[in-house]
Amino acid sequence: MLTFNRSVLLLALLCCATGTRAAEINLVEQLREGGAAILVTLALSILFVAVTAERLVHFRARAILPAGLVAQARPLWAARNHAALANLLEQEDSTLARIIAFMSRYRDQPHAFVSGGAGDIASMELRHHQQKFYALAIIATVAPIVGLLGTVVGMIEAFHVIAYSEGMGNPALLASGISKALVNTAAGLAVALPALGMHHFFKNRMMFFSLALEKQVNALLNEWFVPVPVQPHLQVLNAH
Repeated sequence: MLTFNRSVLLLALLCCATGTRAAEINLVEQLREGGAAILVTLALSILFVAVTAERLVHFRARAILPAGLVAQARPLWAARNHAALANLLEQEDSTLARIIAFMSRYRDQPHAFVSGGAGDIASMELRHHQQKFYALAIIATVAPIVGLLGTVVGMIEAFHVIAYSEGMGNPALLASGISKALVNTAAGLAVALPALGMHHFFKNRMMFFSLALEKQVNALLNEWFVPVPVQPHLQVLNAH
């Protein structure tokens, strides 16, 4: 009796393993039969990985406001050693370095001029970074639509089988159309969801860098360029 139970258990495990393997093979086959929409979704997924990897490498704090740069620039500015300051800034490829270089170049200009120029540099470079990860928003929008298109095509094929091939009497004939519909929907969502999440991640990182950069630049402007208060126009009234 014990030997019989073991044989039944082994047979059950073998059947489960075979069924699992068959399901895996069917999934691969369904992806292959997904049609042109799966190929577009695959291309979008490759673009998603490429953009995400590039932004994770290049859109970091050292590219915007590297740590310790202000601490190195302050004593050089105080000593009026602008040549050494320029050499230091040339070695730093960052937004803050270019803003400080602009301040040093136009150190004889008034506060309003330097402040406006520094703000333009920061705004332009941050928008440049934002433009590079904007592709993630496009992927998050297009991928579900491509999946929906594949779903519609798959359902059309399924109804075509029902209408002309006696599909209701033979459910196996419906497998191709239905699997294409479901696989395209799942593939589109699988690409769109992480793309949307990474887009918001980089957008939040950009806002964090923007606030930190603005804080440091304003501190340097108030320290190095004392704003001149605007004197009210005094009018002398002569008594007649």
